[in-house]
This record gives sequence, C-alpha cells and structure tokens, in this order.
Amino acid sequence: MRILVVGAGPAGTRCAARVAERVRGASVTLAGAEPTLPYDRVALSKLLAGEARAEDLITHRLAALRDLGIAYRPGIAIAALDRAAGEAVTARGDRLAYDRLVLALGSAAIRLPLPGAGLPGVVLYRDMADVRAMLRAAQDRGRAVVIGGGLLGLEAAVGLAARGMRVTVVHAVDWPMERQLDAMAGGLLATRLGTRGIRFAMPASSMAVEGTERATGVRLSDGSVLPADLVVMAVGIRPQAALAREAGLPVNRGILVDDAMRTADPAIYAVGECAEHRGRCVGLVAPALEQAEVAARAIAGEAAAWAPRADAAALKVSGTAVWSAGDIADSAAESIVLRDEAEERYRRLLLRDGRLVGAVLYGDTADAGFYLDLITTRRPVAGLRPLLAFGPAFAREAA
Repeated sequence: MRILVVGAGPAGTRCAARVAERVRGASVTLAGAEPTLPYDRVALSKLLAGEARAEDLITHRLAALRDLGIAYRPGIAIAALDRAAGEAVTARGDRLAYDRLVLALGSAAIRLPLPGAGLPGVVLYRDMADVRAMLRAAQDRGRAVVIGGGLLGLEAAVGLAARGMRVTVVHAVDWPMERQLDAMAGGLLATRLGTRGIRFAMPASSMAVEGTERATGVRLSDGSVLPADLVVMAVGIRPQAALAREAGLPVNRGILVDDAMRTADPAIYAVGECAEHRGRCVGLVAPALEQAEVAARAIAGEAAAWAPRADAAALKVSGTAVWSAGDIADSAAESIVLRDEAEERYRRLLLRDGRLVGAVLYGDTADAGFYLDLITTRRPVAGLRPLLAFGPAFAREAA
C-alpha cells in the first residue's frame, strides 16, 4: 500500500509514523512544505526567547525516519490532487502516487488586511521562518508591536522582550487571552507581564501599519501611532483547506471528516487543524495527535473513532503558569472563586447542574489534571463542592 502524508507538522509526522508501524509492507512518504526536518512547533516560543536552539526543536532526524520506514520529502509543496489517478501533484509538476492520502496541512496565520500590512518588517508568527525573521529584527533591540493578545501573541511578546526589544501588545479586548481566561486572570497576567517591560494597548484596534519602504509604526483607531521596528501579527489562524476544496472534497471552515478522519473520498483522510469534525476544527496539538492516531488505525483496517474532549490551554510566561479548560464563558454557570493576593494565585470553577463545566487557574496549575478529568467525565461534584476549589486532596475529604 502506498501511503502519502502531506504535511510534516506534529499531526502529519505522528500519522506517518503510526501508519508505518501498523501497515506491514507499506510504502510511506511524508511530504513537508517547509525545507526543514519535522520539528516541535509548540516549542517555537522557546527558540524565540533564547531558551532553545533550532536543532533542539527537531523531533525526527532523517535516520530515525528511515528506521521507521518513512521516506521524507522536505520542501515539497502540493499544488493539486488528481483523485481519479490517485496522485498528488507538486508545484514543480511531479506526481506522487498514493493508495491512501492523509492531509495534515495545518493552518495559515491570518494577515490582517490593513494598509501597509505587506511592508518589510511585518511578520506573522506561525513557523520556523517567521521566528527567524523576528530574531533578525530583534538583533537591534528596537521597538516591537504585537497585534493580538491571545496565546501566540503573548508568547511572541515575551520572547521579543527577552531578546531586549521594547514590546507593546495591541489587543481588541479588555484583557489578554480572553478565550482561555476570565477578566480577573487576564488582568493578573497583564500586570505580571508589565513587570517584564511589556506594555498593553487594550481595548484597541489597529487601523494601519505606518511606513513607506518598511514598517515604522502601527496606527490605532484613536489616531495614535505606536512606533515599531517590527510588527508581529498574531490574530488567529485559518485552516488550510484550499487544496481539498479545489479537488472537489466537501469543505466548510475545514476539510469535512467523519469519526475515522475520512473525507468524502474513502482514500483520503484529514487530520489536525485543517480537518473539521462535526462542525469543529481543533487548534491545539493534543487533539491533533489523537486524530493522527485514529487515522492511522483506520488506514490499517482497525476500528477507530475520534471523540473530542474538553479543550485545555496552558501558558507559562514570566514564571507564571495559567491554565483553563471547558466553557469559561457559560453565563448560566455558578462560580466558585479562590484568590490568594499575597501568593498571586487565583482559580475560578464553573458549575452547572452539579457538574464542573469550566475552570481557570492562575499562578498554580498543579491541579489542572484533576479539574480536566472532572470536566471531561462530567462526574457529579455536588458532594465535593465545599472544598472543590482547594484541589483533589481536600475534595476527597468532602466526599
């Protein structure tokens, strides 16, 4: 069986490895658009902050891929799919035949359609090339504006500040990471990052990137201009689904798949950020890797189905850990709040119908696994309520 995996990110590489293990005698090819070995994208923030080297991020060397039975093709951009012939066509016109095809195309970073967005000095934050561009700009220790105060935006801001740049984060909401944190935890995080020299403009909207030959600043909706030698856009991602759409596969926001990660074409699978399962696209590594495992089992002829679990997001910056899971914006939920101002610790638990539906932890995330299990299993917690906010050791006493 000829198996072609397009996309050498974490999900694609995991799927290729698992298929090679499970399908005896398979010919497995992994094609990556970037001219690099497979690497850990989550660790790009460490590279930016100077906590890791580029080679430290590599997850699979060529020898390791060969030992797994995988032929690796870096720098290969797939331009079209010829489904009738069972071939993927590269940008250079080469044809890669397949019996089973896995699309692990990931997502593309969104570039805001602002005047000046295409000027030199404006970069996205998505891959190794983006980080290298930021590192070159940081050598002069100038001023940086990061547009977007979500998870990636804050990682970029912290990394650039660690490199000696003066950083301002522009965010449209009153507090950062509003999808993962409530207003209290977000405010605590912004205050802590302020001690690292990171300024915030919130709520604020970017209207244009100033400059002629290169970016010199970001103009906000109130008319003020933030000087910038580097502008980083970290405002979200968009699933890479054009290849599938042009091949006639059903696409909504992402490539539509069933529980086994199969598309409408039984020979083609999709996993990770490019896939849409029951109206939802994943944006985190853990569920993408789970999908890769499911697709590999399905290709091997085994029973396999992916079921989504509660999202969990973690970030550790400036020595402070934050974590959240579940629905933290449920207006019908009851809240249990525990705050220790002296220790800068905060946690908020959201309960509905006697079950935990969401949790936010700031400063101390040691009990994250306990709360995630309660959210995922939907176990009744009414009997634990008096001591639930103090963690599993105390909650067991309440039980």
